[in-house]
Amino acid sequence: MYKAKFETPKGDFVIEVNPEWAPLGAAQFKEIVEDGVFNDARFFRVIEGFMVQFGIAGDPEVSAKWRNKQIKDDPTKASNTRGMVTYAMAGPDTRTSQIFINFGNNSSLDGQGFAPFGKVIEGMDVVDALYSGYGEGAPGGRGPAQGRIQSEGNEYLKADFPELDYIKKATIVGE
Repeated sequence: MYKAKFETPKGDFVIEVNPEWAPLGAAQFKEIVEDGVFNDARFFRVIEGFMVQFGIAGDPEVSAKWRNKQIKDDPTKASNTRGMVTYAMAGPDTRTSQIFINFGNNSSLDGQGFAPFGKVIEGMDVVDALYSGYGEGAPGGRGPAQGRIQSEGNEYLKADFPELDYIKKATIVGE
């Protein structure tokens, strides 16, 4: 087990990672944190009562590096309940750097291959307070388009979605 600390302008939160739940996901997450992918990255998809998604780097060059670093799925051993941390994916074996934190009981995701690898153990109130006014991403909602985040980074987000909260810095703090 290890912990990752996320510093945001609204306060800090800590994720405790349990490799027994999802060993491939836990290893990839550590590499993402250590590579600085989350530093200055926006919480670009915040759906009240469901989840907050992040993990596209603010720098398009860093995003490009991680876009194809797909890992195989882990079996789902823990449930997507409040505070659990899971990878977003576009189908089987497509996990890269995008993750989400569950706001509520989303155990319906368990059977779809969304394998939690960690849990917010401090600062869930900070996670709850993240700006959710844009809602779902484009084209289905008013939020940012993930393709444009990948190609334009924070330049696009700061110009078109200035209210988005962000991670100042993420670090591994305990192993």
